[in-house]
Amino acid sequence: MEAALEGVAQGRIASREEALLLLETAPLAALLETAQTVRERAKGRTVTFSKKVFIPLTHLCRDYCGYCTFRSDPEAGVAPYMTPDEVLAAAEAGRRAGCKEALFSLGDQPEAIFPEAKAFLKKLGFDRTLDYLAAMTQLVLDETGLLPHCNPGLMSAADLRTLRESNVSMGLMLETASPRLARAQGPHWKAPDKVPSLRLRTLEDAGQLSIAFTTGLLIGIGETLEERVDSLLAIRRLHETYGHIQEVIVQPFRTKPGTRMSLAPEPSTEDLLRTLAIARLIFGGEMNLQSPPNLLSHDYPVLLGAGINDWGGISPVTRDFINPEAAWPQIPVLTEKTSAAGFVLRERLAIYPEFSSRPEFIAARVQSHLQPFRAQDGYAQSEV
Repeated sequence: MEAALEGVAQGRIASREEALLLLETAPLAALLETAQTVRERAKGRTVTFSKKVFIPLTHLCRDYCGYCTFRSDPEAGVAPYMTPDEVLAAAEAGRRAGCKEALFSLGDQPEAIFPEAKAFLKKLGFDRTLDYLAAMTQLVLDETGLLPHCNPGLMSAADLRTLRESNVSMGLMLETASPRLARAQGPHWKAPDKVPSLRLRTLEDAGQLSIAFTTGLLIGIGETLEERVDSLLAIRRLHETYGHIQEVIVQPFRTKPGTRMSLAPEPSTEDLLRTLAIARLIFGGEMNLQSPPNLLSHDYPVLLGAGINDWGGISPVTRDFINPEAAWPQIPVLTEKTSAAGFVLRERLAIYPEFSSRPEFIAARVQSHLQPFRAQDGYAQSEV
């Protein structure tokens, strides 16, 4: 164990065996210290965030995950999707508040099972939700200048190619690489879009298309420690091949009333810290590592001790629709707490500096919208 800690502290990437050993047995203080050493060698004392507006294009989803309250079935009197006017109004509110990212989140392929979704799309001239998403991200880019980042679930190579023309980056949480969690009564039971091989295929297609991509894990949903490490390694293998993963998120499961997993145990803070530290040692210092501050309440500065260098998207105008019970910290408070922990908070764009300087990762029509926001060093032009 000591040899493993010393090796990764000196810059060697952790192997599967070392990652498991350290995750299971390393003293917490030593593990966190090593993760901090690895981070600071590459990232220094800078921590970033993106100022965003959250646009939940539709809550309809054909998946029935055991922990989700974002998704919904059609309801009488409730529109199945945001209209173009509503999308633009939300984006414009974000622009006025100084946001630079328009985060589009939505359910997976609701038109496959809901006639209401299909009827709405048909009325506007679309066959699929992903086609409507492409039109709305293009609308926001053209009309407001905000930089879209979409998280629509599974996407084919053709879908990725289309969305690349109006998104500065994209994302898909792997959550887990374990197919076991899709068994009957498991968290991904009745969730056809959570099949790990399909999600990994989307990640690989994104790499082949040179798309700056965000992914990560949802921990505490019933996976073993071995499955957790294997999920991180699956992401690392893709990044080693294509170099396109701009950010890895480690998100803790949180219980929500009315879900099948409402009584399931949540991962402890130590469990989250250990997993973040192992993620840092698996990916090394160059990877951007994030964990959402609003999922740890007021204690979130302790996450800095586990090797993260990013707080994710923070919105001054919209709530976290995925975790509506967990309010984002106010940006001045986030700045103060980050500084008190000995770090400097900097505003980034929805595409990280190391990707925004590489034209192959940005479509030509997006590039012209990116440049006014991008400072010479790749961070946001107008900061906190």
